[in-house]
Amino acid sequence: MSKNLLRVIVLVFFHLFMSVGLIYAQGIRGKVLSRDGDPLAYASVFIRNINDGVPTNQDGDFEYPLVSGYYDIIVQHLGYKSVQKTVQINSAWVELKIELEPQTYALEEVEIKGGAEDPALTVMRKAISKSKFHRLQVEEYSMKVYIKGTGELTDAPFFLKKKLKEEGIALNEAYTSESVSEITFKQPNEINECVISIRTNGENNQTSPAPYIGASFYADKVNEVISPLSRSAFAYYRFKHEGTFFENGVLINKIRVTPRSRGEQVFEGHIYIIEDLWAIHSLKLKTSIMGFDVGVTQQYAPVEENVWMPLTHIYTFGGKFFGFEGNYKYLASTRDYQIKLNPDLVVETEILDEKVDDIPEQITDFDHKESAVKQIADAEQMSRKDFRKMINEYEKESLKERKDAEVVAIRNYSVDSLAKERNQSYWDSIRPVKLTEKEILGYERDDSLAVVEAAKKSDVDSIANKAKRKFNPLDIIGGGRYHFGNGRSAGFSTNWTKISFNTVEGFKLGFSGFYRKVSKDSISGQENSWRIKPEIRYGFSSNKLYGMVDFSKSWSRDRTKLTYGISGGNYIYQYNASNPISEQVNALYSLFFRQNYMKLFDQKFVKVYLSHIPHDAFTYSLSLSYEDRGVLQNQSNYSFYNKPERRYTSNIPNNEEALASSFESNEALIADVRVNWRPGLKYYVRNGKKYPLYGGAPLISFLYRKGIPNAGLMENAADFDQLELGIKHDFQFGVSGKLDFNIKAGAFLNDGQVYFMDFKHFGGNRTIFSNMGTVNNYRFLDYYQYSTRGNYISGIVHYQFRKFLFTQLPMLRFSGIRENVFFNYLKTEYSPHYWEVGYSLDNLFRVFRVEMGAGFEGGDYLRGGVRLGIATFINISMDD
Repeated sequence: MSKNLLRVIVLVFFHLFMSVGLIYAQGIRGKVLSRDGDPLAYASVFIRNINDGVPTNQDGDFEYPLVSGYYDIIVQHLGYKSVQKTVQINSAWVELKIELEPQTYALEEVEIKGGAEDPALTVMRKAISKSKFHRLQVEEYSMKVYIKGTGELTDAPFFLKKKLKEEGIALNEAYTSESVSEITFKQPNEINECVISIRTNGENNQTSPAPYIGASFYADKVNEVISPLSRSAFAYYRFKHEGTFFENGVLINKIRVTPRSRGEQVFEGHIYIIEDLWAIHSLKLKTSIMGFDVGVTQQYAPVEENVWMPLTHIYTFGGKFFGFEGNYKYLASTRDYQIKLNPDLVVETEILDEKVDDIPEQITDFDHKESAVKQIADAEQMSRKDFRKMINEYEKESLKERKDAEVVAIRNYSVDSLAKERNQSYWDSIRPVKLTEKEILGYERDDSLAVVEAAKKSDVDSIANKAKRKFNPLDIIGGGRYHFGNGRSAGFSTNWTKISFNTVEGFKLGFSGFYRKVSKDSISGQENSWRIKPEIRYGFSSNKLYGMVDFSKSWSRDRTKLTYGISGGNYIYQYNASNPISEQVNALYSLFFRQNYMKLFDQKFVKVYLSHIPHDAFTYSLSLSYEDRGVLQNQSNYSFYNKPERRYTSNIPNNEEALASSFESNEALIADVRVNWRPGLKYYVRNGKKYPLYGGAPLISFLYRKGIPNAGLMENAADFDQLELGIKHDFQFGVSGKLDFNIKAGAFLNDGQVYFMDFKHFGGNRTIFSNMGTVNNYRFLDYYQYSTRGNYISGIVHYQFRKFLFTQLPMLRFSGIRENVFFNYLKTEYSPHYWEVGYSLDNLFRVFRVEMGAGFEGGDYLRGGVRLGIATFINISMDD
């Protein structure tokens, strides 16, 4: 195993979990401990005189340089009483050992009688009603953020431990990344980040704090986990009031957060809510994502009157993945807040809970006919329901005023030119958190390794020389690209996938390569290219060589693209052009089970085509092809499976409505028009470039195909008109419920002469392997039995549960397993109703999917069984 590959494996594992000390030789430093003597990691050490502070490190140590003078030091940690000390700084460091006692909570006496409820419920109802207010009240803010990520690989597969050690990757040793960034946020969802400095050991990866500190618990979801302040929180959580305490004149409610159903994508722990303000004071929560344990701790502070913002974020990740085990911790410390309040949301409104508070008759009610901005300014008291309606309407009014309403998020990211050049002195001066001994040793280890690696490199190891790939004979099979300068390149496709077996050709070899020339206009940014791609295949039983060539030319700028081309040759194809069974799966079933599901025909053809992407939400393609098509017969009976009761089937597919004439050799002139449209497509913007969010918009498709007769061809030329409409979309429900569907309906408006290769074919499957994509194919449908030349409607529907049968058990939910059900339906003009129903376990070992189900024809059972596939969250395609 190569060094780079091994490091990539380790880094993939880590990423699944997903100030002036040398200037002043004086200040405060020391340790924060519990009453029992245990170090308190990430306690807040706040210097009130300068409105700044630092967190302690994992060992409870802190250090802050200060000029001479008197300072009030406030030390806080979640769950402990805060301590205030006054210290005098002269010309030396002041050593402090601070012990914190556990916080004591005043428990409210609740009279137990019928209908009485926990005080936490009204606290959370009011907090939820104001959550969007707190999210919108700051129109813009900027801050400086220090983030440190420290990870340890605690275990690895036994057969890799020695190799890991040889490559300098040690178990139970710290691998640390640090960065300092300046971040600006603007409503409604714009984050600008400039990385001032980066320091890493291990691989030189960048660490960005924005994804971690940008997530708000005032939103409905925090990285796809339901927030305790979500508008639907009561459907997912139980809340218990565990007391109150005063801190700096503010009354804080301690609320226990317990999921109604433990497992993935819900939090558990405590959230602390400020009385009357109903804002977050702090929180300590945990959840599970894909079987990994995730913890989050945030401590807030008032950065302006009645405006509390998080100063410290701690995220922990841990778990196992294919024999690798470890943990990772991120600490983000923010400072130098500069905020601009939303002028529309300055007035504080008293929130009344209609379930427990007396509502005055003269209280302000929300009026949909009146401007939300005006009502906010006039509302001194409101019920929580009316207040929430008013803020929702205010947000809608604000979005309507935006010119770029289709943009849902803007992210700008830049790195200072000196970010990676900062020396040790710089980091010692700016780092707010003292490094632990383990982290220091990690830096020393990797700095030494970096020197050794640099010594190994010669002057000729430049980027340009590395880009010139040398020829490797294995590239002919595995694929590879070679660059020749001036935009010219050539290479091989992944040709090992073209080695297979089928009953028409026998054992078969294939080869494909390409040559490409690219040029780019530096002024307009337009890229012009042309490509030629030849492909050949040879069958050892048919003794026939097939070949074709494709030539295309493209113009593209940003994501708009125009391509036209011509292709032609004599080649072999599946009757269903969507290739429902892969060559390798068909070869496996043929050789080991004597089942030949792939059905083939050949054709001599020439085709001209054009495709255009004028807009992300709209694409179309046109083509015109002349085809001389022939029927093929089986040429090989070879198989490892030799039991006489099983024989190969004919290469002529079995079909409900095909006539013998449907399989005659024929000629055709085919025109094909396809259009795809995504209405309501949204975007996010990164560094000024827009990127579409395809998942949020339905895909509406249109297809028109025509077999053109009387074009100087033979009398048996194809003659048909096919029209099809389709819609494919998905909807999210709750925490992880998801509905996917793919519905198509079509008709042959004219079926004067329709050959079998022109029938409408459907995505069947008769193997144990389920195709990629939840709604792309049927699970048990025969490949060609229901192919039609008449009217048809097909629907594939898939629903994913968070909790269903086996996932009633928390242990399985925490492992990341999902349960799904599917229902698929097909009806053609000349066939009976076909339908499938099934159930699946998804994300097994975070990679696999197992489906069980059955297919029915009318009310009669047809076939069923088990299907194995890739987990639905893995969005790749295995189709040829």
